[in-house]
Amino acid sequence: MNQNTGDKSNSNSPSEFGGRLSKNFTLAELTNSSTHLPNVPTEADIACLQALVTHVLQPLRDLYGHPICVNSGFRSVAINRAIGGAPNSQHCTGEAADLDAVDNAQLFHLIRQHLPFDQLIWESGNKRQPAWVHVSYSTKHNRKEVLIMKVVGGEKKYVSY
Repeated sequence: MNQNTGDKSNSNSPSEFGGRLSKNFTLAELTNSSTHLPNVPTEADIACLQALVTHVLQPLRDLYGHPICVNSGFRSVAINRAIGGAPNSQHCTGEAADLDAVDNAQLFHLIRQHLPFDQLIWESGNKRQPAWVHVSYSTKHNRKEVLIMKVVGGEKKYVSY
């Protein structure tokens, strides 16, 4: 997790200054994977990650005022398949991230009330706290879809929030 390194570079270009996408987020943390499978985004994927960071993740970090861990950002198709991700997952195009923090409910509500997004999901957990928060951002069209993921009989179910 590199979002609190405090690097003072002014560049938003991930190819410069060690892959920094913003003052608190790096390309490395948005492409990290524990699967040991290749996870190399294309330039188009990086552009989508940059948009996600610029429009959602960094403004969220500024509003929240505390570290936010990116559990999953960009995923190669092989990684997405290996972990059982949705075949059309926005993670595979760099448009989505799964987030975790001390107060996931606060993250969820800050995004919902203050930031642009395509899809926002309260992932598992309970009525007070999601286990993590999924958020996506599209440069084309943001649906503002808000869902809750519940596990029912061992199966994931997504319902409107």
